[in-house]
Amino acid sequence: MIDETAPVLHRAAHIVSQSGAGPEPEMIAVADGRIRATGTVAALRDRFPGAPETDHGDATLVPGLNDAHIHLVVTAEDLLHLDLSAAAVRDVDDLLATVTAEAARTPPGAWVRGSRYDDVKTGRLTRTALDRAAPGHPALVVHVAGHWGVVNSAALRALGIDEDTPDPDGGEYGRGPDGRLDGRLVERALMNVVYPATARGATTLDASSQDDRLRGLVRAQELWHAAGLTSVCDALIAPEDIALLQRARSEGRLSLRVAMLLSIDHYEKARALGVGSGFGDDLLRLVGVKAFLDGAVGGRTCLLSEPFADHGGHGLQTTSTEELFAHVRTVHGDGNRVGVHANGDAAIRLVLDAFEQASRELPRPGLRHRIEHCSLVDDGILARMKALDAIAVPFAGYAAYHGGALNDWYGAERVGRMFAHRSFLDAGVTVAGSSDYPCGPYQPLIGLQSMVTREGMDDGAAAGPGQRVSAEEALRIFTLGSAEAEGTQAYKGRLAPGRLADFVALGENLLTADPHGIASIPVRATYVGGDQVYAATGETHR
Repeated sequence: MIDETAPVLHRAAHIVSQSGAGPEPEMIAVADGRIRATGTVAALRDRFPGAPETDHGDATLVPGLNDAHIHLVVTAEDLLHLDLSAAAVRDVDDLLATVTAEAARTPPGAWVRGSRYDDVKTGRLTRTALDRAAPGHPALVVHVAGHWGVVNSAALRALGIDEDTPDPDGGEYGRGPDGRLDGRLVERALMNVVYPATARGATTLDASSQDDRLRGLVRAQELWHAAGLTSVCDALIAPEDIALLQRARSEGRLSLRVAMLLSIDHYEKARALGVGSGFGDDLLRLVGVKAFLDGAVGGRTCLLSEPFADHGGHGLQTTSTEELFAHVRTVHGDGNRVGVHANGDAAIRLVLDAFEQASRELPRPGLRHRIEHCSLVDDGILARMKALDAIAVPFAGYAAYHGGALNDWYGAERVGRMFAHRSFLDAGVTVAGSSDYPCGPYQPLIGLQSMVTREGMDDGAAAGPGQRVSAEEALRIFTLGSAEAEGTQAYKGRLAPGRLADFVALGENLLTADPHGIASIPVRATYVGGDQVYAATGETHR
């Protein structure tokens, strides 16, 4: 028997249900965390007499926005340290002054850390400049791309790196024209220091307490709910990160739905426990396993078949081909989904080689692997992905964030094949919405505008305009596409009976808004499981 106990009724000027059938509803009924019913105001009031109502006025309700590749735990840590983004510091002098001020507040010898430094927007940062800014502290500044950073001399000493230290496999210690260390830690050299989930070997970087990390986690959720996010996939997780998320959940402080990609470096632990893709529930679940193959787009270290347009070189392969094939073979053989970080076209082709070999050796129909970022594609790559039913998880906001710099780095022709949402849709390849924050802006509305306009928000430069999608397509990418990438498409991404009651009230209908104004549409309220997790100041509903 259907339980007809009174739900809460939500009405708005517009409801974008993405149900795919019939006219859009005027009202939705929410009970027990799910959509109970949709329909006209009159029909739902008749069906549920006396049910409480929330009137969102002239707002538009859309399904909850879902970031398929973002870094929640990394953000929780970053929020404990300096924000050195282009939005926070004017230039390198301002950045250095910020570091100096932080050093003055920090006990002697303790680390001073900052992230989201952008060399293009802010200017070049050097080891010697950091030496002057924080002479009594090891200092670390991570680039916005997350694949390289700059340290000072005290940090090099603390990390045990000197002029004779060999480069780690898949990374390098940067050197200046004189051949001496310049303070740059590139790819694996940085990962081994900063990212516990993928570090190989111990680091002397000060570890934050779980209490502090929980504080950062709660703050990250607040920021992301205010931007309209209801679900995310944390794309680089270690066991201690799962413990943090489980603590947040047990204390009632986990309000985002979190999917997880476990770092390949910790896969054997999960394997021993028999834990794999789909383990968990609607709030916290394991999607699969994360592996790396190349560098970054913004860091200009991705693995390309043709050299970079500005400085030459073909980028870095951070994992050997043999190791990649072994990783994919193992995870695939266990029946688990693998997501491989691959930006450059040369890297993507190697990933597809590995997927194809694993599928030939042990066919597993329905097991769909992911290519994280999947930035630079061509027709051959698209055809191979379609044949494998692989999922693309490209950057949504990079065209808006980097703008014309992309053309400088890669050339306009290649940028026309990057973050290729249009091409993926046309080829029938499932494509999800992703920010990769802190590497790109976390606000999904910036990502939506970027996909629709393909123009830089700072410089107005066109960045691959042939890859533009409609606002309706962009919304589906950031809802239904992301749900498919985590295997939750049966109950996420639509405002329809039986689906999770995750939705966002927007101050304007993004489907009819000026494409250049999508990023500035106000988020009025965000709901997860029917519970309001964010309300804009001054918003009142009856």
